Amino acid sequence: MILRLFITLLLGATLHAATPPNIVYILADDLGIGDVSAYNPASAWQTPHLDRLAREGLRFTDAHAASSLCTPSRYALLTGRYAWRGRLKQGVLQGFSPPLIEAGRPTVASFLQAHGYATAIFGKWHLGLDWVRTGPQPENIDYAQAFRGGPNDHGFERFLGISASLDMPPYAWLAQNRVPTLPSLTLPDSPAPKLWRSGPLAPDFKLEEVQPRLTASAVAYIAERATAKDKKPFFLYLPLAAPHTPILPTKTFAGKTQTTSYGDFVTQVDADIGEILAALAQHGFAQNTLVIVTSDNGFAPAADVPAHARVHHDPSGGYRGYKSDLFEGGHRVPFIARWPDTIPAGATSGALIQQLDLFATCAEILGQAFPATVAEDSVSFLSVLRQPNTAPSPRRTLIHHSAEGRFAIREGRWKLLVWAGSGGWSSPTPAPSQWLKVPRTDLATLPAFQLYDLETDPAETQNLAAAHPEIVQRLGRQLRADIERGRSTPGAPQPFTAPPEWTQLAWRESFAP
Repeated sequence: MILRLFITLLLGATLHAATPPNIVYILADDLGIGDVSAYNPASAWQTPHLDRLAREGLRFTDAHAASSLCTPSRYALLTGRYAWRGRLKQGVLQGFSPPLIEAGRPTVASFLQAHGYATAIFGKWHLGLDWVRTGPQPENIDYAQAFRGGPNDHGFERFLGISASLDMPPYAWLAQNRVPTLPSLTLPDSPAPKLWRSGPLAPDFKLEEVQPRLTASAVAYIAERATAKDKKPFFLYLPLAAPHTPILPTKTFAGKTQTTSYGDFVTQVDADIGEILAALAQHGFAQNTLVIVTSDNGFAPAADVPAHARVHHDPSGGYRGYKSDLFEGGHRVPFIARWPDTIPAGATSGALIQQLDLFATCAEILGQAFPATVAEDSVSFLSVLRQPNTAPSPRRTLIHHSAEGRFAIREGRWKLLVWAGSGGWSSPTPAPSQWLKVPRTDLATLPAFQLYDLETDPAETQNLAAAHPEIVQRLGRQLRADIERGRSTPGAPQPFTAPPEWTQLAWRESFAP
């Protein structure tokens, strides 16, 4: 009997090892960690589908986007490399911008495709495109011509989506490497709370229909894979356009929470995630599919901070700051993973992870190595998925980056900001967001560095830099080394060519090797 049980378990393990999981990665846009009721019991609204996902899987409490803005965090997620190692030193791209991912650089999608996966993306790209241009201005584009440098050139076999954020032109659907319906109209600027910029508009493009269509496309793709003759595992990347501005809940959800339009939009996103989970179950994929739901950065102040204060809702979940900042509210994000074949249900982990760790995690799932020139900053968290209660944190450090291009480094309980301000739009800052309406700050009057003990002070209220100069020095030298080595993981250093922006950073001289 014991021998028979052993053989059964061995055969089951062998079968599992030979059956790679499907991977569904859902990236919400500007969803704060406090917007998910599984993270924030005091939330002004409920997110039942995300809460269910947490009950059936693993909820990470110390997960981070690689940047507090969307373009650089998306670059890092797909490449396993910090975006500031390339040309984007601060800010984000626009819908007319050229490609950010370097030609020939492997992505999670191209890696999985090379190892037998079908790959698809439905959603917001926001990593630039090589448009055919008709003039010197960014908007001078021949939409009738195919573009390059998009998802199809970076490992995705299928693509339907938009070029950038839903508040950025051009307002047109992209399918594969074409624009099916050419822009022939102009969308004027919109005031708050909808908030979009003026620009070219295709006649068939309705902003309020974007989120429903992306969800429907993902559901249809899952059904398609169920009947596919090739029987390949699939990687489905769903970078949503919501709840980012413009705040456009459909009629079904408008007013549903009786709080704010943003709250209604969050519940719509939650329901859409529920549809995707239902499709996986309907087609028999739920058991061996790794589903990850997270956000590209923290809550955006443009979604109306005062309105949420009036309904006693904190979208940052008690953490300081918002999207754009080095503070935790800028980059600490919800991160929920479910994979019934591997992850125990109802688990919680305080392991330190970052979204750029997806690349190394997928490689370890498949038992495949990758060159030293690839995914230089990615660390696998597969051990935590398997044993969330006992596996040590796979990361020793991680680097944060802000809208202004400022740096911070995290190690265990300690976090060092090598900047006097928020690095973004929150106070203290010399350039506050119009939405926060905080006073401008002369940063010269503040300490040059900020050190916080997140174990005792997760809200980052007490700067301990003066009390612990030895920790400041240690972390500062580590940050400088991780930048100059061209990687933050063990392995061969990668070429580092200091750009002007780097040589002008005064803080680096304070941390000589």
